[in-house]
Amino acid sequence: MSDHTSTFDPGTIDDDDLDEDPDGPARSVEDPDDDDGAAFRASVRHILEKIGEDPSREGLEKTPARVQRMYRELTRGYRVDPDGLINNALFDVAYSEMVLVRGIEFYSLCEHHLLPFYGTAAVAYIPDGRVIGLSKIPRIVDLFARRLQVQERMTRQIADFIEAAIHPCGVAVVLEGWHLCATMRGVKKAHAVMVTSALTGSFKQNEMTRKEFFDHIGRETLKVSI
Repeated sequence: MSDHTSTFDPGTIDDDDLDEDPDGPARSVEDPDDDDGAAFRASVRHILEKIGEDPSREGLEKTPARVQRMYRELTRGYRVDPDGLINNALFDVAYSEMVLVRGIEFYSLCEHHLLPFYGTAAVAYIPDGRVIGLSKIPRIVDLFARRLQVQERMTRQIADFIEAAIHPCGVAVVLEGWHLCATMRGVKKAHAVMVTSALTGSFKQNEMTRKEFFDHIGRETLKVSI
């Protein structure tokens, strides 16, 4: 490692070349003060030194700020106001058939290794006189994906959130995820797919409703014990 002393100040962010989606998947509350940001950037710099790098070299000088911005984006779910996310997009509708949104892409971070896992979500519910705006369902998935997660818990959280928001007759959620902690390290199984599901109400109690859902998403029906 070079003995060169860096002129980089971890308390100062240079926004050049730092990518972040300003719109994001959902509204967030006010950011924490910059003292926390400075400590974060100093920690990243320390990690770079500990793995044998020189954080003052040209390619790494802005890395602590980039990593800070990246983690703020990937964990923005902690700072989302759930009421603001729904934003009154609940509507009284005389519709009692299945509502299904499938192919919802998600990206999250495994809480055990801070490595990404990603995949698709299928979310369905059967209204009981009330529906939620279509765009809110992918945002609900993002709300829980943009946190440190395990896929099993995330699946349950999505179902519980929709259950509490509109009190439907039932909710069904299926996530299919590819986990880099199983691809890059450990067992190194690049093609292993994790499938998790959460079923409530009529999806859990009624075999025909459950079968219709799994037929729609192209998966075998799960056998559920009541």
